[in-house]
Amino acid sequence: QWYQRRVPITAGIESEIDVTRDIISKERILRNRNNILQSVGRTFTNILSISIVKSRADTSKPAQTTTSSHTEDKSKQLPPKSYSRYDQERFRGEKETEEFKIDTLGGFASMKKSSGATPSRTPQHTKTPPRQPASRVPVPVKPNKAQKRESKTPIIIVPASLSSLINLYNVRDFLQDNRYVTAQDKQAQGYRKQSEVTISRKRDLVEINMLRGHAAPANGENQVVTIPYRIIDCPQRLDHKDWERVVAVFVAGPAWQFKGWPGLTADGSPVNIFTKMKAFHLKFEEVALEKNIMKWDVAVLTVSKNKRHLDSVSALKFWEHLDKFILKNKRHLRF
Repeated sequence: QWYQRRVPITAGIESEIDVTRDIISKERILRNRNNILQSVGRTFTNILSISIVKSRADTSKPAQTTTSSHTEDKSKQLPPKSYSRYDQERFRGEKETEEFKIDTLGGFASMKKSSGATPSRTPQHTKTPPRQPASRVPVPVKPNKAQKRESKTPIIIVPASLSSLINLYNVRDFLQDNRYVTAQDKQAQGYRKQSEVTISRKRDLVEINMLRGHAAPANGENQVVTIPYRIIDCPQRLDHKDWERVVAVFVAGPAWQFKGWPGLTADGSPVNIFTKMKAFHLKFEEVALEKNIMKWDVAVLTVSKNKRHLDSVSALKFWEHLDKFILKNKRHLRF
C-alpha cells in the first residue's frame, strides 16, 4: 500500500509568517510630511516662537514701510511681460555680443578719432553735390477736343453813317423783306439801333444743289432751308478768321469809310479789298452816281423814292450777285 503523508496546514502558514517578518525587518521606511509630523518625540515649538517674533516686528513698522513692502512684493509677484515685436530692447543682453561689450544701440557718431579702438569698417561720408534744379521742359498742350466749331455764317458790312441809304436801321427790311424803308422812318417808329443784326434768308434746297453742282434730292420734293447772315457796321471788332467770312460790303462813296481796314493800297484806296469781298452801292435812281463809285469795282443797286413795288427787284439783284461771288471765291461758307 501506498502511504501518503499529509502535512498540516498550520505548518505552511507559519513558514510564510517567518519569511514576512524577515522582509519587514529589512525594510526602510520613507519619510514624508505626514510621517515626519506624526513622528514620536519631536516638537516644533522653536519654529512657532520664531514666527511669533517676526509678526510682532512687522506690526511695529510704520504704515508707509508696510505699503512699500506690499508694493515690492506685488511687483515681484507680477508675471513676466509677454513677447512684443516693438519692445525688443529689453531682450538684449550680454549674450548678443558675448564678452566684447558692444553697444548695439550706438552709432559711429559718438566715436572719437583719438580713441584707440576703431571699427574695422568706418563709413566714409562723401559730400554729395547739391542738386541742380531740373529744367522744366514745356509740355505741349493737347488741343481740347471740345473746341468751338468754326462758324460758316457769312458777314455783310454796312456803313455806320445815317446819311447812307442803308445801315443797321433798315438793312433787315431791304435784304430780308425786300422792302426799302429809310433810316429816318425807322427812327420815327421808335426802332433802336443794335450793335449787329442777323437776317434769315429762305432758299430752295434744289436751287442750292444746282448752284453747287450737287444732285437733286432723291424724293424730288422741294425743301426750304433758312440761311443766316450776320450784318455789322463796326469792322474793327473782327478778327482774322472773321475777315475770311466777310462776303459783301455796302459802299457809301467816300474813301475814309475804309480807314483802318486790312488790304488798303499805299494811297488808301480800297481796290484790293473789293477782290476779297463783293462791293455794293445803293442809291436813289433820281440821284447821280458818285465819282469814286464809278472808278471802283462796285455793283450799283437803285431804288425809287416813291415806287416801293420795285424794291424787290433791287433786293433780288443783290442776292444774285452775292451768290455768284460766294460760289466762286468762298464756297466753304453757307449761302
